[in-house]
Amino acid sequence: MRGFLRLLCCWIIWLKNWNPSDQTPCGWIGVKCTSGEAPVVWSLDLKSKNLSGSVNRVIGNLIHLTYLDLSDNEFTGNIPKEIGNCSGLESLSLNNNMFEGEIPPELGKLSSLRSLNIFNNRISGSIPEELGNLSSLVELMAYTNQLTGPLPRSIGNLKNLKRLRAGQNAISGSIPSEIKGCQSLNMLGLAQNEIGGELPKELGMLHNLTDMILWSNQFSGTIPEELGNCSSLEVLALYANHLVGPIPKALGNLSSLKKLYLYRNGLNGTIPKEISNLSLVEEIDFSENSLTGDIPSELSKIKGLRLLFLFKNLLTGVIPDELSTLSNLTWLDLSINDLRGPIPFGFQYLTKMLQLQLFDNSLTGSIPSGLGLFSWLWVVDFSINNLTGTIPSHLCHHSNLSILNLESNKFYGNIPSGILNCRPLVQLRLGGNMLTGAFPSELCSLKNLSAIELGQNNFSGPIPKDIERCQKLQRLHIANNFFTSSLPKEIGSLTQLVTLNVSSNQLTGQLPLEFFNCKMLQRLDLSYNVFIGPLPNEIGSLSQLELLILSGNKFSGNIPAGLGNMSHMTELQLRGNSFSGEIPKELGSLLSLQIAMDLSYNNLTGRIPPELGRLSLLEILLLNNNHLTGQIPTEFDNLSSLSAEILTLGQIRHRNIVKLYGYSYHQGSNLLLYEYMAKGSLAVAGSYGYIAPEYAYSMKVTEKCDIYSFGVVLLELLTGKTPVQPIDQGGDLVTWVKNFIRDHSYMSRIFDSRLNLQDRSIVEHMMSVLKIALMCTSMSPFDRPSMREVVSMLIESNEQEVNFIPSPDSDLPLKDNTV
Repeated sequence: MRGFLRLLCCWIIWLKNWNPSDQTPCGWIGVKCTSGEAPVVWSLDLKSKNLSGSVNRVIGNLIHLTYLDLSDNEFTGNIPKEIGNCSGLESLSLNNNMFEGEIPPELGKLSSLRSLNIFNNRISGSIPEELGNLSSLVELMAYTNQLTGPLPRSIGNLKNLKRLRAGQNAISGSIPSEIKGCQSLNMLGLAQNEIGGELPKELGMLHNLTDMILWSNQFSGTIPEELGNCSSLEVLALYANHLVGPIPKALGNLSSLKKLYLYRNGLNGTIPKEISNLSLVEEIDFSENSLTGDIPSELSKIKGLRLLFLFKNLLTGVIPDELSTLSNLTWLDLSINDLRGPIPFGFQYLTKMLQLQLFDNSLTGSIPSGLGLFSWLWVVDFSINNLTGTIPSHLCHHSNLSILNLESNKFYGNIPSGILNCRPLVQLRLGGNMLTGAFPSELCSLKNLSAIELGQNNFSGPIPKDIERCQKLQRLHIANNFFTSSLPKEIGSLTQLVTLNVSSNQLTGQLPLEFFNCKMLQRLDLSYNVFIGPLPNEIGSLSQLELLILSGNKFSGNIPAGLGNMSHMTELQLRGNSFSGEIPKELGSLLSLQIAMDLSYNNLTGRIPPELGRLSLLEILLLNNNHLTGQIPTEFDNLSSLSAEILTLGQIRHRNIVKLYGYSYHQGSNLLLYEYMAKGSLAVAGSYGYIAPEYAYSMKVTEKCDIYSFGVVLLELLTGKTPVQPIDQGGDLVTWVKNFIRDHSYMSRIFDSRLNLQDRSIVEHMMSVLKIALMCTSMSPFDRPSMREVVSMLIESNEQEVNFIPSPDSDLPLKDNTV
């Protein structure tokens, strides 16, 4: 007993009735002794006693100990190797502490040990081979540590092991084939490690296995057919690996399976019809693979199916009507495929449906009119399809709808009252349709609404003053409509507003000072309206602002110096206004400015402030079409991101750009300053803000969108015109150029009249660049070149003459290609 007291003297202060003067500790908290004249301690349970410090190695003197639980404390240091002397130990729980160091190999001497719990510590190193000697071990729990190295091959010796959980470590290597020796195993949990190689076919010999949890590793190769022999398997989780090949048909033999997760791999081929034999399965997730072919209608045989996720594959065909018979279906996501045809009519009768996501397909027809009448819909996302008709009025019939996204379709008519009065609604995204009517003021009564997105529709009239009631609104996107009148001062009440986009409407008047109470604003786009007057210096109080786009209005006066206070600003666009005076030197304080600063097409005068040379992250700077004088400051030589090359893969440098487009480059001239920057093979000019039509109201921006934007910038340079043109001339620069090519014989007239059009070599080069710009702005993204191809063509355009430019709308040559 003296050894026991020596061991635990440091814990006495934490345990109320531990008295070292006692003759025996058998009455102490957490201590159990054998009966008889010479009692010995056989159990020490100090779980959750708020103990700390290290465990003394003399604990190994407790040779009669069969139960030791030190879990849920704050012990630190190494696990004493002397525990290996407790030869009678059957249960060892050291979990939920802060133990460090390696697992002592001496633990392998505990031949009676049945349960080893060391999870949630900071244990490092590999699992020692000696643990394979624990012939009585039933449970090994080592998850959430810092273990490394491979699994020991000796693991196959653990004939009685039922539960092995070592997930959330950094275990590497591969699963040893010796695992086949663990014939009692029913739980194999190795998720969130770095285990690689192929899945051993020997896993198929584990007939008692109920849970195979191997997700988020680095497994490669195919899924072995032998897994179909795991007749007791209930959960198979292989997602987030690097598995390839087809889904084995043999998985259809897993008659006990309830959950099948194979998502986020590289699986290909079709979905085997044999999956429909899984009569007990409740959840199937094959998403984020490269599966092809149709969705098997046989899946309708799985009557207990609650979750079916097949999104982000390459599936084709129609959505099988037979899926409408799955009366338990609750979560269905078939998004990001190439599915066609209508939404099955029977979906409106699925009474348990909560989440229905079919976005980014090629679906046609209308939404079943009764959708929502019989189900408590929570999330509905049909965006980016070709659906038409009116929006059904019953989607929120049971007042459960939280997210409704119908963007980028062909819906028309008004927003139904059933949606406008949907109290739990959090996000309403209807942009990119043909909806009409006034701004629905009823939305302002929805207390939970955080996002209203109505852009690119045909809404009209003023923005109502009731907007102030949307107190939780974080995102208001109503661009590309026909809204009129002034911006109501009540918007200033939206203190949680993060994004406001009212661009391309017919809004007028001055900005109300109350507007600048929206201190949480990060993205503000008021471009292409008819706002007038000075830009208040109070705009500098919007300290969280990251993006400010005011282009294409009639703002006048000086650019406020307060803009320099916006330390988070990454993009500033003020082009196409009537700002005058000098460029404020305070703009040089916008050290986070990276994407663009565009002050072009104004009435700015004076010199370029050298302070702009501090903008070391800036990639695009546009100051053209002003009345600036003087030279480019030498401080600009330090702007490494504002590249002196038009493309990093090309050889056209800044002075050549100026020469190419016919502007003289010396003090006293009307100064043109264009700079472009590309990183890798993508042009950052693409992120400048000219969005390709197919992406205007999609959240998915790709390289093809960047290519379109870059093409618009090239057209600006060539023509001297702005991206927005009068409606009677096409409405945008790309349409104007195509119309000009169609209607005019002398192509050189398309170019900016201020350029040196007498130099034939310059004109020929410009014709070549025009050809490239037209390719970049093709309406279909599939017809646009990659940025690498654009780079190659721009390089070649320096070396060859252009004889003709193909029409953007036909295979016929242009009528003329000479001056």
